[in-house]
Amino acid sequence: MDVVSTGLAIGGYVYRSGKPSADKDVNFRRRRFVQGIASGGVMAALGAWSLPNAAYAAPNQQSILEGTSFDLTIANTLVNFTGKERTATTVNGLFPGPTLRMKEGTSVTIKVTNRLDEPTSIHWHGLLLPFDMDGVPGISFPGIEPGETFVYRFKVQQSGTYWYHSHSKFQEQTGLFGGIIIDPAGSDPIRSDRNYVLMLNDWTDQNPEWVFRRLKQESDFFNYQMPTAGDFFRDVSTMGFSQATQKWKMWNQMRMNPTDLGDVSGATFTYLANGMPPNANWTALAEPGQTIRLRIINGAATTIFDVRIPGLKMTVVSADGQDVEPVEVDEFRISVAETYDVLVKMPDSRAYTIFAQSIDRSGFTRATLAPRIGMSAPVPDMDPKTWLSMVDMGMGDMEGMAGHDMSSMSGQTKTPQGSMQGHDMSAMKGGAQTPQLGMQGHDMSAMKDHDMSSMKGSTQPPQAGMEGHDMSSMKGHDMSSMKGGARASQAGMQGHDMSAMKSSAQGMQGHDMSSALPTGPSVDSRAMAPSKSLSDPGPRLRDNGRRVLTYADLRTVGGMTDKRPPSREITLRLTGNMKRFIWGFDGKKFSEAEPVYFNYGERLRITLINDSMMNHPIHLHGMFSDIENEEGQFQVRKHTVNAQPGKQISFRVTADAPGQWAFHCHLLYHMEAGMFRMVVVR
Repeated sequence: MDVVSTGLAIGGYVYRSGKPSADKDVNFRRRRFVQGIASGGVMAALGAWSLPNAAYAAPNQQSILEGTSFDLTIANTLVNFTGKERTATTVNGLFPGPTLRMKEGTSVTIKVTNRLDEPTSIHWHGLLLPFDMDGVPGISFPGIEPGETFVYRFKVQQSGTYWYHSHSKFQEQTGLFGGIIIDPAGSDPIRSDRNYVLMLNDWTDQNPEWVFRRLKQESDFFNYQMPTAGDFFRDVSTMGFSQATQKWKMWNQMRMNPTDLGDVSGATFTYLANGMPPNANWTALAEPGQTIRLRIINGAATTIFDVRIPGLKMTVVSADGQDVEPVEVDEFRISVAETYDVLVKMPDSRAYTIFAQSIDRSGFTRATLAPRIGMSAPVPDMDPKTWLSMVDMGMGDMEGMAGHDMSSMSGQTKTPQGSMQGHDMSAMKGGAQTPQLGMQGHDMSAMKDHDMSSMKGSTQPPQAGMEGHDMSSMKGHDMSSMKGGARASQAGMQGHDMSAMKSSAQGMQGHDMSSALPTGPSVDSRAMAPSKSLSDPGPRLRDNGRRVLTYADLRTVGGMTDKRPPSREITLRLTGNMKRFIWGFDGKKFSEAEPVYFNYGERLRITLINDSMMNHPIHLHGMFSDIENEEGQFQVRKHTVNAQPGKQISFRVTADAPGQWAFHCHLLYHMEAGMFRMVVVR
């Protein structure tokens, strides 16, 4: 029998839309919880998880709403994850909200009532529906005012694992989200004995408005991994004083933080699995010999997770609700808003830890796969906090970096990118990537009279330090179009043979620099040789000794549904100023940008170039994205495309959904800071 459950559990206090029970008798609290679930499931599945005698209920069906008609009520509910009572935004009193189970081909009606004192909304993430049912205030509808009920009606046109969340202010951060399971119209080709929704998210006791203000004031306020003197002396002991000094000098002169992988860290966040902190140990029940389907959803506001089950292999069978050819892995990275379905074979009667660590390695959440509630397995240590590399700064493909040992870039483990050891990076002020790296074959003569005075902190004039260097080999590329631009002083290159950079130049062959943006208040870095590789698992996963999933491993079953070649291409650069916490497309915030127009019925290619050193999960509403490989061939269909630091990724879109649609980074604070566009299909 196929059992679906979000596996709600509880420990500590009973939660209602009011104060928690003051009764301290655990058995009494357990009875109150069971009674509440039986009478309609209006209590949040949360609790003071640190209590040693906390009782945890078995996974149950009460959090599943199934059929064609759904009633959802959005309200404030008290919760407690850290020993402090806070207010969450819940659906039917649950955190996460109830999972909605539908069937492909049916028509559904969803009544959403707002009991908040502010407007709200629900967006059906990844679902194909009319634009006025999409749930984005100001784009597809006005929003749901306090006390009002809005009725969503649409036909279910797909199957798979999806989710819903608020698109109003920071309500997604405070709990307004839940899972969606859509059963196929026919039999499900993916067979399992039991299956569970596992929703990952990040919670903060702080008001998200305050978090956003702090990021605007000081973007690294929540980063507790800033390089320290202790780190420097460790580098000295492992690589020698000269190399350690060179490494630290480079990052200081670029004014970049080599550990900046997330905006908000575990110092502020508590990471949750199905609404439960790590110590609460949410459990999916599994008997020996059974095949378990885990429908894993990243419902976090801004945290990317790396997921594995030590001791067990996972077979990925679906990505963003679309069935893929099975691929067996040890680990996968799930960016914000992505979903992955994995099959796990339960080998014995032991417990196994489902481990999800944040990309910045500042914290984790975990769940357990076990035959009985109360069992647990060891929780692994988090992986090392390795540094970002030249590849993550858009300095070219890893293949193009051959010959450069970049082991000094890590401080922890050797990565395949090699090292820029021996190259003075002093030209890279304020985070602007210098185009000298890998620029063999590029004509720099156009920059001869270029005013570089805007390069803050530059200690040498633009042409200083180039005496004795033969630049004749740099012919062939006109850089004059980089107005404002290149901001790449040649300072600090004394004593360096430019021919040594020949290998990194390979990544620049044929690269059109005309689309590069000038640096400025909204653009602090640019990828000069963005890699197109889909096979790179990304920072902190490379060469970790485990089989890690990449987009190159994913192949949608059945191939493309629209086999037409693209009739045109739209290129967008993902830009930002990390110090000022400004994010946008092509150097413009949403408030400064015009809509992006698609012609109804056309097939087009969208190319994203990530000019920043952070991941950006980009979500196009209303249409799926057919990701291409490096050769332009179809790879996998997704609703959320993660653009890695310094990388380029292309996907095809069929503009078959007329109306106005949101197109944005799904890191909530990046979206609020401007990385948002409106797409109009006309």
